[in-house]
Amino acid sequence: MNIKCYFRFLFLLTISLGHSQTATVKGVILDENSFPIPNVNIKSTHNGTQTNENGFFLLKIQANQLVKIEFTHLSYKKIVSTFNLKNGESFEFNPVMTMSSEQIATVVVSGKRQKEVEGIITLSPETIRKIPGANAGVENLLLTLPGVSNNNELSTQYSVRGGNYDENLVYVNGIQVYRPFLIRSGQQEGLSFINTDLIQNVDFSAGGFQAKYGDKLASVLDITYKTPYQFEVNADLSLLGGSIAIENISKDTKFTGIAGIRYRDNSLLVDAKETKTNFDPTFADFQTYLTYKVSDKLHLSFLGNASLNKYNYQPQTRQTNFGTLSDPLALTVYYEGREKDTYQTLFGALSGNYIVNESLDLKFTASTYHTTEEEYFDILAQYFLGEVNTNIGDENLGEVEFNEGIGSQLNHGRNDLDALITTLEHKGNFKVKSNNIEWAVKFTNEDIRDRLVEWEVIDSAGFSINPPKSNTINEQPYKPYQGPLVPFQNVRATNNTKINRLQGYMQWSKRSSIGQSDVWYNAGVRVHNWSVKALGTTTSNQTVFSPRAQFAIKPNWEKDMLFRISGGLYYQPPFYRELRDAEGTVKPNVKAQKSFHLVTANEYSFKLWDRPFKLTTEVYYKHLSNVNPYTLENVRIRYSADNNAKAYAYGLDMRLNGEFVPGTESWFSFGYLKTEENINNQGYISRPTDQRLKFAALFQDYVPNIPSMKMYLNLVYNTGVPGGSPSYADPYQYQNRLSDYKRADLGLQFVIVDPSKQFNSGWKKPFKSLTFGFEIFNIFDVQNTITNTWVRDVYSKRQYAIPNYLTPRVFNVRTTMKF
Repeated sequence: MNIKCYFRFLFLLTISLGHSQTATVKGVILDENSFPIPNVNIKSTHNGTQTNENGFFLLKIQANQLVKIEFTHLSYKKIVSTFNLKNGESFEFNPVMTMSSEQIATVVVSGKRQKEVEGIITLSPETIRKIPGANAGVENLLLTLPGVSNNNELSTQYSVRGGNYDENLVYVNGIQVYRPFLIRSGQQEGLSFINTDLIQNVDFSAGGFQAKYGDKLASVLDITYKTPYQFEVNADLSLLGGSIAIENISKDTKFTGIAGIRYRDNSLLVDAKETKTNFDPTFADFQTYLTYKVSDKLHLSFLGNASLNKYNYQPQTRQTNFGTLSDPLALTVYYEGREKDTYQTLFGALSGNYIVNESLDLKFTASTYHTTEEEYFDILAQYFLGEVNTNIGDENLGEVEFNEGIGSQLNHGRNDLDALITTLEHKGNFKVKSNNIEWAVKFTNEDIRDRLVEWEVIDSAGFSINPPKSNTINEQPYKPYQGPLVPFQNVRATNNTKINRLQGYMQWSKRSSIGQSDVWYNAGVRVHNWSVKALGTTTSNQTVFSPRAQFAIKPNWEKDMLFRISGGLYYQPPFYRELRDAEGTVKPNVKAQKSFHLVTANEYSFKLWDRPFKLTTEVYYKHLSNVNPYTLENVRIRYSADNNAKAYAYGLDMRLNGEFVPGTESWFSFGYLKTEENINNQGYISRPTDQRLKFAALFQDYVPNIPSMKMYLNLVYNTGVPGGSPSYADPYQYQNRLSDYKRADLGLQFVIVDPSKQFNSGWKKPFKSLTFGFEIFNIFDVQNTITNTWVRDVYSKRQYAIPNYLTPRVFNVRTTMKF
């Protein structure tokens, strides 16, 4: 080796060693509302990266020298920072980016504005965790939005703009999740799938959503779980149960994990109801979300859930006073027997995300959902219908003086269900200039085995009451009855159903301008093919296409206005429950319900009291065909499994949100809805979810003179929905409505430790946050009704509707902490 080659080698080695001296800058980039900002471009002199969907970034830079790093995003002001780190040093940097008021590439679209143009409401995870409610969580907060209703605080299910509980899509990290099948009452539900301790972001759309979301008729709830960037422990304890969540990140930042355990006990709520019971529930689950960064291009993630809900219910007695002031009556019931239900669910999803380049992103997901459900009950109810003492001042005021009717009712059930749902899916995202193209292909196999054995026997004063649709006349006790004794209701079925689904979508979106106005376009189409093979039937195969589109414009006006119009065809291919009729028979040829959506919206952002506010107004119309009629009892839906109806829904939704109190977000909602259906051309009648008027409010405040005491108020008022009729009743003869639903929940929280109040010594030092408080559910002790129990008077042969009341006023104690 000559001298020149030697020095050249030494020079290259020196440069190489110099370049190997590196340090790490990492962190999470947030906006002014503490939401993470994805897709922020981060660039140094020799390297660059981008934040992920949770705002996290990691960048290698040269050590022992000044390095300038630029943080840029289309919707936010640029940040420039200079670092000088030692070799191997890891520095955590968490900047906050503010919205840009400058025009970049002729388009100004903020992070939140991007959601707004898509017709999506973004909810704060912190608000979700703090708002009081008998079933606190995401669904509890949804009920304060216009167009979203539920007249049962024990249930996490909800209806949106006239749709039923089965018409709502729920995603967690892009993976569709399912609910148990057999649950019939809210107090059996226990826990929602969504663990609020793990939530990073919550998006909700009440209609007119994009083609990338699946085939349902009503709404989309899109949840994103956290990708941790530091070690943290969260705990929440109350008289209704508790939860604990742990999150962490490896030293090389390649592996992150978050896990949560929850336990819930509804005894506090159920024991407060009018029916005295021995109630022994166990609602528990475990969830985890793990991510591993194989390389800068390949990321793996796993979402897992295991839940076990055991519901043991042994009613003892019940007394319900009803009637009028002039004719008060009371129902007294004595029970024997019990109900024992078990719902066990296992869910796992493995995803791989491959970033080909800045323009192309590919994702592959495999998931499995398995549920085994048992519903066993034998309950004998012996009832007395009597007159009530109304003499004011009498020591027996309110007591039953004379029994007008005596009867009994025996309910038996042995229902079993085993469902296995397996899914394979590929998604893609391609960006070119201002255009964004997304696509997906998804295959799902559903294997469902079901046994339904359920009957009811009713007698009054010693004689058996015939089925409601029987032509046999029973005139007991006046004449002897010669006919056979048969159950009042009797359902027996065994089903083995296999459903294969192949579905996909492709959509295009673009940001542009018309003159000085910013515009956004979206257009796409979904296709869904499914085949159904039921025991003893031939295979049925059907295909539907769903074109959808959205357009939004932000005029260059002095007032900050956004206008949006969206719509298209929405199909709902039948799931297993929609294929099974009231007798338990599966009908494979049931068609997909079809709905045409048209949604127009205006969003007006303004300042009041020098604080930000926004008024959102939406007008919507839905035309439905191939409708599969159903009855609704508590949360149990029974379909006719026949596309013999057509329907419509239209309404107005309004929401005013802003900082009514500085530093907190509150809102007021109003909704008007009318939805009717025409079954077999008999004429239009109200659908079971025809919730005409809705008022709701979510209010956050600080207690005067005690800034550490925070107040959270949750108010809901819904007009009554059609319900309370016997389950066998012809809806054209019974259009009774339940009473209006009125609910107010109050939470008071005393903040001991929070990010602005930290302690360097003493017992408070380990805590990042710590609160104690109490909650009052149903402050005004309103007697809301969920269904009616129907009993007969043997003497007058009249039927009485006895209201089944929901929970009264209940007090709860709660503490939250973060380490």
